Amino acid sequence: MSSDVPFSFSPESLERARVILARYPEGRQASGVIPLLDLAQRQNDGWLSRPAMDAVAEFLEMAPIRVYEVATFYTMFNLQPVGEHHVQVCTNLPCWLRGSDQVVEGCRKSLGIDIGETTADGKFTLSEVECAGACVNAPVAQIGDHYYEDLDADGIATVLEALKRGETPSHGSQTGRQTSAPAGGPTTLKTATGEA
Repeated sequence: MSSDVPFSFSPESLERARVILARYPEGRQASGVIPLLDLAQRQNDGWLSRPAMDAVAEFLEMAPIRVYEVATFYTMFNLQPVGEHHVQVCTNLPCWLRGSDQVVEGCRKSLGIDIGETTADGKFTLSEVECAGACVNAPVAQIGDHYYEDLDADGIATVLEALKRGETPSHGSQTGRQTSAPAGGPTTLKTATGEA
């Protein structure tokens, strides 16, 4: 969480921070702590150093400890440097029941690292998260701002190999599932024989 590198919002981030702050009523600016931590993390190469959190506290006129409390509570905030591609695999119960352990193993094999580690070239960090909030299409991994759903070991390997080549893999369901339809496809509005 600590870093000796000073942090201040860039002019673009400062303007965005002002827009965010304007959403909150007078006296309630502290409610903007989460979006401002996200803004600081994006500017700071994907992680929150103590100086970055202090800048958020100063901007919101909050006690720094209050900002630290929020940043340490939510797994979406990284308190250590992460790779260019932060691979976050959900291992909570719904994802685990649908095979998230195989997804983690696929990541380990493809990247050559374990949970909590970063590749030597700094391109990938592998993390385990408690809930990605996409249980309906489990198992799920978040990489950057994108969700990759309905994964298995081969599916995550395909996504990771594309990223290694500098490509942008298709996000969303990796099996072609539409929204939250059952894995076998829609089941409503069919006759007893299963025909539409």
